[in-house]
Amino acid sequence: MKLKAIERPSAVEQVVQRITQVIRDRKLGAGERLPGEFELVDQLKVSRPVLREALSRLQSMGLVDIQRGRGTFVGSTDSLASCVQMLRTALTISPRELLSYAELRSAIEVQAARQAAERATDDEIAELELLLVELNSEQRPYAELLEIDFRFHRKLIDVAGNELMSNLMEVIYEFVLAQMAQTTPSPQDNKLGRRLHQELVTAVKAHDPDSAERAMREHMQAVLERLKARAPEPIRHSESATKAKPALKVGH
Repeated sequence: MKLKAIERPSAVEQVVQRITQVIRDRKLGAGERLPGEFELVDQLKVSRPVLREALSRLQSMGLVDIQRGRGTFVGSTDSLASCVQMLRTALTISPRELLSYAELRSAIEVQAARQAAERATDDEIAELELLLVELNSEQRPYAELLEIDFRFHRKLIDVAGNELMSNLMEVIYEFVLAQMAQTTPSPQDNKLGRRLHQELVTAVKAHDPDSAERAMREHMQAVLERLKARAPEPIRHSESATKAKPALKVGH
């Protein structure tokens, strides 16, 4: 019997674990300020891309709140407990495992976008437009925006009118949410997502199935490429990062 080797945690995962541990061990409350980016890079001995990816994951989990121009703060998850708990579980799924679910999701959603453009009623179009407004809000916590993003895609599938498609999306809900958490940038940085969501609504409103299919295909291709880029990367740890395990000096 052959067992698969246990993969070492990535630098990103180590940073996520370290900051999470500090927040919990020191019982930091919502709104307390964390050190700035340069200070965290220096203390943790990691690169800025690694730190930013880790902070993005922590934001998706509701543990930190990144406010542009102000800094990074401990997040408040009181109103998002169920969503955040699911995200914490979902984020343990590796990008490699998520690829097969993303491929299934792509097949469903590309066809659903086409059918939605053919069948959408005025009321359904209005619902999609309202979800798009909510999705573009920069005031909502990141975990909540992920939930709205899922509702937007689920609504497109409902409009398509295929019950089996809707049922399949419910079955893989947690995996779709995990994929979104690992591949969706913060709202301020998600220019591609904003453009493609708008193109989808525009195409559905115009009852243009070709444009709807094209926008969804581009959207899902971006998702698959991000997962593929994350999945196979071998992780190397520097000697200094392995030996030194600095404690975060979290300020108030």
